Amino acid sequence: MSWQWDRIAEDPVDFLALLDEADREYILNGLSARQRRELNERWQQWAHDGQNPDDGDWRIWLIMAGRGYGKTRAGSEWISRLARADESLRFALVGATVDDVRKVMVEGESGLISVAHTGEHVEWNVTKGEVTFPSGAVAHVYSAESFEKLRGPEHHHAWCDELGKWNNADACWDNLMLGLRLGEKPRVLVTTTPRSISLLRRLTMQQGVELRGGRTDQNHNLPHDFVATVTALYEGTRLGRQELGGELIEDVEGALWSRDLIERQRVPSVPDMKRIVIGVDPPISANGDACGILAVGLGDDGKAYVLADHSVTGASPECWARAVAGAVEAWGADRVIAEDNQGGNMVESTLRAADLAMPVKRVHASRGKSARAEPVAALYEANRAFHVGAFPDLEDQMCGLVVGGGYEGPGRSPDRADALVWAMTELMLGRAARVPRVSLL
Repeated sequence: MSWQWDRIAEDPVDFLALLDEADREYILNGLSARQRRELNERWQQWAHDGQNPDDGDWRIWLIMAGRGYGKTRAGSEWISRLARADESLRFALVGATVDDVRKVMVEGESGLISVAHTGEHVEWNVTKGEVTFPSGAVAHVYSAESFEKLRGPEHHHAWCDELGKWNNADACWDNLMLGLRLGEKPRVLVTTTPRSISLLRRLTMQQGVELRGGRTDQNHNLPHDFVATVTALYEGTRLGRQELGGELIEDVEGALWSRDLIERQRVPSVPDMKRIVIGVDPPISANGDACGILAVGLGDDGKAYVLADHSVTGASPECWARAVAGAVEAWGADRVIAEDNQGGNMVESTLRAADLAMPVKRVHASRGKSARAEPVAALYEANRAFHVGAFPDLEDQMCGLVVGGGYEGPGRSPDRADALVWAMTELMLGRAARVPRVSLL
C-alpha cells in the first residue's frame, strides 16, 4: 500500500473524496498507524465548514448541532491550535460534571489528548484537573455542579461542552464570563446538543455570537450504517429533531407546562397575601441536585403566586436548612412544606437545627413527579396560579415535566419544580384549601 500513500500524500483528503465508499475504505484499511495519524492530523483539510470558526469579530462561537456532528473534535482542535501558538494562554474547560470533562473533552476519542500531533506530549494531571500543552499553555477543568470554583480564576479562552445539560447554567456562565479577562480578545467556544434552557435561547439572540448549527448526517466521517439507522428510527420525532437535526425545541412534546402558558401567567405585582408557605425538595446529597426552595403565596383573590426561588445547589444539610430559614424570615411564611422521602425525620430535625421556629409539614411522595404536578399545571390553565416576575431555572424544569411520566428538562431532577408542586398543593389543593360544602337532603 506504500505506492498508494505516495500517490495521495500530496492532497489525501481531496483524493479520497473522489473515491466511492468501497475504494475509500479499501485504501484506509491499508494505511499504517503512522499514515493514519498523519492523515488525521490534517484537520484543516478534512474538517467540514461547521467545525471551523469565521475570522469575524465574534466573542462566542456557539456550535449547537446534532449528535455526531463533530462538536467535540472542533473544540479539541480549536483549543490545541491556540495552545500551540501561544505558551502563555490559560483556558477553562467547563462541562456538566468533572467526570464529563475528563471522559469527553480530555480523554475522549476526540478529546485533547487524542488530537495531539506526532511528537506532542499533552500532560494530564487528574488530581489537579489540569491539562498542560507542549508549549506550556495550561487548561483548567471546571464543572457546572461546582460553579463557584469559577469565581476568581482568570482565563484567556474557554471551551464549554454540552451547556444544554448543565445544572446552574446561568450562574456558571456568569462566573465564567466575569473571569474571562486575560489578553486582548478573550473568546468562548460552546459545543452542545440543543436543549430549551433560558441561557441557550439567550445566546442565540445575543450580539457577538457566531452560531453554527447542523445535522448529524452533515458529518461525512460517520459510518453510513449508523446515520441510516438512527435516521430511520428518529426522523421527524421531537427527539430526532433535537438530537439529530440540531433544532432548538422551545417546548417539550407532551409537557405539562408550555412556555406560552407561563408567559401568560406572569404578573408584575400581587394582591395582599392570606398565607405564604415555603416548599422544599431536599437533595439526596450535597454533591447531587439542588435543594428546591420556593416561596408561594395565597392571595386575597384566592389565587396562588410564586414569589421567589431560594433554591441552593451543592449545599450541605446545614447550609440548605439555613437557606430555608432565611426564606421563611424574608417572606414571613407560616409553614414549611418539605418532602421527606429521602430522609424522614432527618428533614424536620435538620430544619429545627437551623432555628426554624415554625410548623414544618412533612409530605411523602406516593405518586410520580408528573402525576403530582398535573393538578398544579391545571391551576395555571384555569388562571389560578401566577409567577411574580421570571424564574428561568424553575420554568425550564416545569417545561421538562411530561404528561404520563418522565422528565426532559435541565439537570437530573426537577428539584425546584417539585418544591413548587408541594407548596401549590398545600395552598390550593390540600385540605386546608378546600371549601366546606353543605349537602341538602
